[in-house]
Amino acid sequence: MAEYRAPLTDMNFLLYQVFNADKMWQQLPKLAEQVDKETAQAILQECAKIAEQEISPIARQGDEIGVSFKEGVVTTAPGYKEAFNTYAEGGWTALGGDVNYGGMGMPKMLTAMHEEMLCSADISFALYPVLTAGAALSLAKHGSEELKERYLTRMYAGDWSASMCLTESHSGTDLGLIRTKAIPQDDGSYNITGNKIFITGGEHDLTENIVHLVLAKLPDAPAGPRGISLFLVPKFNVNEDETLGEHNNVSCGSIEHKMGIHASATCVMNFDDSKGFLIGELNKGLACMFTMMNFERIGVGIQGLSAAVRSYQNALEYAKDRLQGRALDSKTNGVKNPTQEADSIMVHGDVRRMLLNMKALNEGSRALSSYISMQLDYATYGTGEEQTKGEALAALMTPVAKAFFTDLGFENTVTGQQVFGGHGYIREWGQEQLVRDARITQIYEGTNGIQAMDLLMRKVAGSKGALLEVFTNEVQTFIDSSKHDQAMNEFITPLAQALTDLTELTTDLLTKSQQDINELGASANDYLHVFGYTAMAFVWAKMAQVSLSQQQSNGESGEDFYQSKLHTARYFFTRLLPRRLSLIASAKSGSDCLFAINDELF
Repeated sequence: MAEYRAPLTDMNFLLYQVFNADKMWQQLPKLAEQVDKETAQAILQECAKIAEQEISPIARQGDEIGVSFKEGVVTTAPGYKEAFNTYAEGGWTALGGDVNYGGMGMPKMLTAMHEEMLCSADISFALYPVLTAGAALSLAKHGSEELKERYLTRMYAGDWSASMCLTESHSGTDLGLIRTKAIPQDDGSYNITGNKIFITGGEHDLTENIVHLVLAKLPDAPAGPRGISLFLVPKFNVNEDETLGEHNNVSCGSIEHKMGIHASATCVMNFDDSKGFLIGELNKGLACMFTMMNFERIGVGIQGLSAAVRSYQNALEYAKDRLQGRALDSKTNGVKNPTQEADSIMVHGDVRRMLLNMKALNEGSRALSSYISMQLDYATYGTGEEQTKGEALAALMTPVAKAFFTDLGFENTVTGQQVFGGHGYIREWGQEQLVRDARITQIYEGTNGIQAMDLLMRKVAGSKGALLEVFTNEVQTFIDSSKHDQAMNEFITPLAQALTDLTELTTDLLTKSQQDINELGASANDYLHVFGYTAMAFVWAKMAQVSLSQQQSNGESGEDFYQSKLHTARYFFTRLLPRRLSLIASAKSGSDCLFAINDELF
């Protein structure tokens, strides 16, 4: 496998030339005190070092050895504890944390790029700190002052990690069916009893304590999701003097043997009258947990992108070195590489197609991730209309980030494998690990079909199109501001058509659904991808606009960078954006062909 190289040039291009993040940070008082361009650049440079030098080198061994389980004890692969200690000592576990409890308070635009580098180096390693960051976010927003003082400081320090305990063997997405019980105690705590499955980082040897966020129900709780509460349940109780106390009757029953992410401990967790502490209000636990879940959903989308980035780097290095055949035009235009017995496979059209597919979708995903992260920063740190708009766009695009990026991410790991040919199928080159690791991203934190339903049914139909209108207005404003720039016509014209098509498709589906609600379920997956390609066209047009202007003025990223960006933008608009046309046709075909067949005839 090629050595991982963090794409710092592209990240800086997005932050400071496309989205003007440094100016945004200075305009938001809460962020102006925390970060400026110089600080952010230093953070990303140091993050690149730890990802490239400390984490990436252990990923292959982590995959081959994995975690082990013996008598309730989970041991991580060699090198993981040392790497985690280095990571925590560098302050990375506090990067996006609340400054009032020891966090660094960095914006999401920055922490998202940190997550990308971490996951490109090794998704398995990244899951431990990223889940802790999500749990810390939920605790910071909903927990009592006492819980925040006691637990957040140690989580930000990297002394303690966290897990998210939702799923039970009989209850996956339908959390209203959970059976884990919470019994009130005289001291204000609760005894938690139940079993949870698929718990990432539920048990391991990286930190001295693990803080579990557990969904449970009181005996008299309302039925269904309305009766769910959220509890903090530590592996070890914490004494009044902040030292660790007795074991809290939390145990790991087994670990899952998975297709990928072998170095990440996926556990069955047992709670047996374990002491827990309420987070938020009784019977409002799902809303509290969704703070963490939505954070993780965007994070999982970034995992998909990260695997795809590593796949592209591997495939590109291989394609440039691999000698195989001659160019089709070699007889008329001469042999490309006359000193060798064959040309590199870069001369073949289909190899170039695969590489450009990966390049265009990866760079588009990173840009769209940055755009969504910017909305989250406005939602968190902004005020007034700015904050309201950020909240709306973040809510609308969270399921897109999770599902679209991971679908494309898996596609691109497989595409990279295809570039390798037979070598991509064997373990020696490491490419098949990326395929296996990326596959889970389409499944956990809510399968991609569920994300599609969330987008179309809850966000679009549920708001009667109001949330979508916030996005379409933003894109239309950009189109209107750019339509007199002749150099931008090749990007603006197809973007405008894509926006029109998305609006018409939305109207068509919402109208049909008034007569048959199954129309939404039948078309949701296609609709999410139509939305995704349209949103990606928007950010690609923004990148093209900046590249055109910077190329003329010899901008800071270098002439070759802007030329490459413009070539890739043209490839996206001519070869990839048209994918949406077949998706639109499929979405409009209706639900009858799905539901006309009886179950017995499948």
